[in-house]
Amino acid sequence: MSRSGRSGTPDGGSPAVGSSARNDIHARRKVRSGEDLDILIGFLAFWTLVLLATTIWMELTAQPALGWALGLLASVLALWGLVRLRRRLPARTGRRLH
Repeated sequence: MSRSGRSGTPDGGSPAVGSSARNDIHARRKVRSGEDLDILIGFLAFWTLVLLATTIWMELTAQPALGWALGLLASVLALWGLVRLRRRLPARTGRRLH
């Protein structure tokens, strides 16, 4: 029991208030997870382009490019998987929550 003599939350408030705040946090996390995935896709796409340019350069200068090409393949497959996963998540909202 709390000091006020009421049961529920430690501060004596009703547990329903805490549960609605918890639901808001979970709702924000669902929307935010899509935005976080967009950031990850952008990061991976940048490094995929870097690997593509490096692989092309290594091929044109007749240097060994197998490792670079395998890295490029791995990053393209990861990017493809992330884009497929992103399509299943809800669309981004127009406003940003701070």
